Amino acid sequence: MNRALNEQLVLPRSATYTPRELFAWGRRALQAVNLEGAHADQDARELLEWVLGCDSLVSAPDQVGARAAERYRCAIASRRTSIPLQHITGRMYFRMLTLRAEPGVFVVRPETEMVAQHAIDAARTCSADEPVVVDLCTGSGAIALAVATEVPASRVLAVEIDEAACQLAARNIADIEPVRVHLVRADALSALVEYEGRADVVVSNPPYVPGSAHPTQREAQLDPPRALYGGGEDGLVIPRGIMTRARALLAPGGTLVMEHAESQAEDLVAYATAQGFTNVHTAPDLTGRPRMVIATAPVVEQ
Repeated sequence: MNRALNEQLVLPRSATYTPRELFAWGRRALQAVNLEGAHADQDARELLEWVLGCDSLVSAPDQVGARAAERYRCAIASRRTSIPLQHITGRMYFRMLTLRAEPGVFVVRPETEMVAQHAIDAARTCSADEPVVVDLCTGSGAIALAVATEVPASRVLAVEIDEAACQLAARNIADIEPVRVHLVRADALSALVEYEGRADVVVSNPPYVPGSAHPTQREAQLDPPRALYGGGEDGLVIPRGIMTRARALLAPGGTLVMEHAESQAEDLVAYATAQGFTNVHTAPDLTGRPRMVIATAPVVEQ
């Protein structure tokens, strides 16, 4: 780091600061490095709210002491090196939830909120009094908890194989919805034999990055590879396995919702159709790109 960048990380010496002064300084420090995918105003604000322990700077104290100011300076310095905001604050937001976050576990993205929405809609409209929803590859538990909190009648089974992710999901579930969500540590491609033919909704954000692709953003490079790469050059080994498992788990007329890369839409629609699913189609994410496949388990004619 050159001298100019070092100088940007020096706070003016003072016994106290106003939140406005710290926010302005933090925003300038983040703007100076032009981090890919970062939003200087938003990140500087969230880091300051985290340091001050408030939900909004509107409710922040009038004066901030030197110790808190130094903590903010350190947080800004970490963010300038592309450490994910969620790893600094230990929290991430998903729909209406505030979840714990930590290094070694995939940071849930805003685009996945639409995957959760379609699963929630399917659970709300199915005929079961207590819809059974299975979240395969639950990671931090974000989708499972969104469904459980927004469809209070549901029973959600969250499946994850990775130990670190399971530990984080368990903490998030204990914090938010320990009754409706049951965490199962197992391989998503073979889990829940006892629930075959009983699930009303299967939802998944599985690893799907193609083996030939390499994340260019520093933040994405800090996600665990196990949560990213779907297997094979096209990244479709695990997504296809998830579809096959969903076909076994779903009751007739049940719904599959699965996230995928934009480039994989055509292949996965074809695969779902070959598996016997009906009403197979893709749906857009928040940016309008085809990023999830939605399909219905066939109803057996009597």
